[in-house]
Amino acid sequence: MFNYPTAENSIFVIVDIQSRLLPAMNDPEQVLNRTQMLVKGMSELKVPIAVTEQYPQGLGNTVPELAELFPENTAVVAKTSFSCFGENAFAELMDVSKRPVMIIAGIESHVCVTQTALDALNAGFQVFIAADAVSSRKAADLDTALSLLRHAGCTVASSEAILFMLLKNAKHPAFKAISQLVR
Repeated sequence: MFNYPTAENSIFVIVDIQSRLLPAMNDPEQVLNRTQMLVKGMSELKVPIAVTEQYPQGLGNTVPELAELFPENTAVVAKTSFSCFGENAFAELMDVSKRPVMIIAGIESHVCVTQTALDALNAGFQVFIAADAVSSRKAADLDTALSLLRHAGCTVASSEAILFMLLKNAKHPAFKAISQLVR
């Protein structure tokens, strides 16, 4: 069954957008820009945000341009497993019965994003991939990952489309703020 994303049923997951990883990605500026837009939009809509950092001792923390936007209660989980669900601290934050829709941005699309999305599907989540807020070092790896994720059952959409799905209506109280973000 398809769960339409709403502010009440969604969680936003940012996978490994770290200081030593992001510069190596294909089009890192787009990933950063679109993820910043999503963080601001999710904050406006009061959608909870969870963040992971792959081996932060070696790869650094989340890039400061993004981390400074996180709401006060944002969970940041260090991990060594490729799937975020491989870390108990992350898995314990995810409650499919309360928030059955997971929206994902991050890197690398063909490794950590894909494994997290597949595990989220297996856990019963409806998964949305923000296509313009994910990347890999090689464009071909990104394309292959998005194709695999579509075939596995994820919805792949632009960051802007996801924000407007969450709004549903121009009468939503956050419409004006979201409209300003996407310009």
